Amino acid sequence: MNLDHHPHATDLARLRKLAQRMDSAFRVPVLGIRVGWDSMFGLVPVVGDALTLVPSVFILRESLRLGASKSIMARMGLNIGIDLAIGAIPLVGDVFDIGWRSNTRNVDLLHSHLAQQGPVGPLPDQSVTTDTA
Repeated sequence: MNLDHHPHATDLARLRKLAQRMDSAFRVPVLGIRVGWDSMFGLVPVVGDALTLVPSVFILRESLRLGASKSIMARMGLNIGIDLAIGAIPLVGDVFDIGWRSNTRNVDLLHSHLAQQGPVGPLPDQSVTTDTA
């Protein structure tokens, strides 16, 4: 599903980069697993989990702006909710965050949705207006 020429390719690439930073930015030596800022912030009880909501909600908001359907938005919200609920459990939540990667899941959902939609016109707030005067 190559979206290089899709009108929202730049936005999708930006969201994918954010998701990568949050979910898999660093490789843990010896173990070989990848963790991101979500896992790192999650080590700080309450505050860390609240901080990780900011990029998750940003991805959700951008997905809505890019035309994600209500069902895609609901699945994204569920991914975030699961991440928040289980991530809040000390120790278990930290391990869960490493594997769940809700931000990457959500960007993948958006990517699939945009690929199915095919090329689309400009976004409503970017529409071209013509001056008839």
